[in-house]
Parts: sequence; C-alpha cells; structure tokens
Amino acid sequence: MVLGAQLYTLREYAKTPETLADTLARVAEIGYPSVQVSGTCAYEAEWLDEQLKKNGLVCAATHFSPEKIRETPEETAAFHNRFGCKNIGIGSMPGGLNGDDDYNRFVREFKPAAQRIAALGSRFLYHNHYHEFVRSADGKLYIEKMAADFSPTELGFILDTYWVQYAGGDPARWIRKLSGRVKCVHLKDMAYENGQRMAPVGSGNMNFEAIIAACADAGSEFLLVEQDECYGENPFACLKKSYLYLKSLGLD
Repeated sequence: MVLGAQLYTLREYAKTPETLADTLARVAEIGYPSVQVSGTCAYEAEWLDEQLKKNGLVCAATHFSPEKIRETPEETAAFHNRFGCKNIGIGSMPGGLNGDDDYNRFVREFKPAAQRIAALGSRFLYHNHYHEFVRSADGKLYIEKMAADFSPTELGFILDTYWVQYAGGDPARWIRKLSGRVKCVHLKDMAYENGQRMAPVGSGNMNFEAIIAACADAGSEFLLVEQDECYGENPFACLKKSYLYLKSLGLD
C-alpha cells in the first residue's frame, strides 16, 4: 500500500499553477510518494504529468468534474491517462443526496459513464460523506444500494474513514465489506476537543491499526491522508504529523 496526500487539505496553497507546483514539491519533501489531485486550480494534463515526475510523485486518484465524467467519459479517461492516473473520482453525489430521487438520478445518469470508463481500463470512484449511511425507503443504506446497483468494475469507493465513523459505522468493517472496491482510502482522524473535530492521523481516537489491517485485507492500493479542517494549524504540518505516525506503523 502506498501513502499519499489528498491535495484538498492544501487547497489554499494550490490556487494557481505556480502554487500547485510548489505544493507538490513540499508534499514530496515530507515524504509522500503519491497525491490525490482535488480542490486545486485547473491544470493541463501534460503539465501535471511533468510536475509529478519532477517530484517523484504518482497521482493516485482525482476528484474530477462530474459533468465531464457524465458527458465525456472517453475524453475524461484519456485526460487522466496522460498523467498516469486510472482512478477517476467524484467528491460527492452531484446535487446532494437527500433521498431516493437524488439517488435514482445518480444511478441513471452515471451508470453509462461508469460502464464506458471501465471498458476503457480506468475506474470510476465515489467518495462518501455521511449521507451514504442514511437508510433509503427500502431500508437499505445508500452505500449498500450503490454497491448493488453498480458492478465492482463500474464503481469503486474512495472510502473516507472519518465520515464512516461520523455516521456511526465501523471503518474497518466497511473496508472489508467493500473488499476489492476500495483501491483508495482516505485516512482522517477524529478527536474531541470542545466538540468533535478532524485531526492528524494518530492524534485522535480512531483505531488506525485496525483500519490499516482492513485495508491490507481488502486490497487497497493507496492510503490518502486528508484533513479538511486544520483549525489554524499549518496544513503542511498536519500532513507531516500524519505521515510520521503512519511511517511508524511501517507504511511509506
């Protein structure tokens, strides 16, 4: 399994090509060998490929435009291929997930694109929050419905450990439950300090030894550190804390 940094953590430092290039260099300097490109400025595929190679990084996954995925899956896959990325992700359900109508629309609109992306040798990946652990009208959790309504080749998951725990789920259990479909996992810790908050991995209360063991069992390829909110602390420092903790567990 390869460690990575989710660039959404560093979105304030990636608003232009110049600052994105500097951010990639700083991530590599911390020691991360991969990144997920999300929350950054627009970029050309060839430019990103050059910057990744320059810093010895690989792109584990993206969060990409849902509209481009839905409307132009062939072009989307080709764009990703130019910087060596097979995992094409979206950060949430477009328009929100507020009930069965939203869910059914998502399946109807994205299943054809997911099938086409799979046929081209890439993967369509969905990143969860807590909404996917709400029960639909038939009593099933939406994440269970997604796993049933899309085949494993059509849809994988970027499983976010924090949001699974936030929703009352056991991250390690869900990673195993979705075994083979969680090529990318977001590692994000949960702490309590005058309320529930996000924290560098290893500094909160989540059982990451169990989570990482589950990732190994489930065939996860990339473990991506993300911290949406750093509460005034430097995000690069937060990413370094997470990296050092995960390295102490034998990951790199």
